Amino acid sequence: MAQNLGDGDYQLTTASGEAFNRQSFDGAPSMLFFGFTHCPEVCPTSLAEMTSWYEALGDEAKDLKAYFVTVDPERDTAEIIGDYVSWTGHVTGITGTPEEIEKAAKAWAIYYQKVPLEDGDYTMDHTASVFLLNKEGNFEGTIAYREDSATAIAKLRKLLAAG
Repeated sequence: MAQNLGDGDYQLTTASGEAFNRQSFDGAPSMLFFGFTHCPEVCPTSLAEMTSWYEALGDEAKDLKAYFVTVDPERDTAEIIGDYVSWTGHVTGITGTPEEIEKAAKAWAIYYQKVPLEDGDYTMDHTASVFLLNKEGNFEGTIAYREDSATAIAKLRKLLAAG
């Protein structure tokens, strides 16, 4: 039997210091995004889109959870990632050791890679889709980066209607 997307033994930490692992998705439908706080475009845009979906759905989204897992644990401490997502009011920032982030990324089939910049700094290439999970924590689909808002909201309504 094939492994379900997301299944894996990873131990991460929320921005508030709580344990976060595969079982953290159980009990509520969720959105999951992998990114990093120094991201120039994709991550802030994705967070803004996720926030707009909550606003569009209103009370329909009251049980919907959202998680932003860093792919840059060297820079994204719990405090930094917590500050980064705090303006959304809905998204929980997640970090961990490089080893545990790697395990989580592998479990979710996430691509990420450190890319050196000419000034000696670096950026990260990474998968840019939002994963949709049902209340059992099972993968239900994705919302692509900059996907049409009406289509994204329809996908979320379908996810939420399934319970």
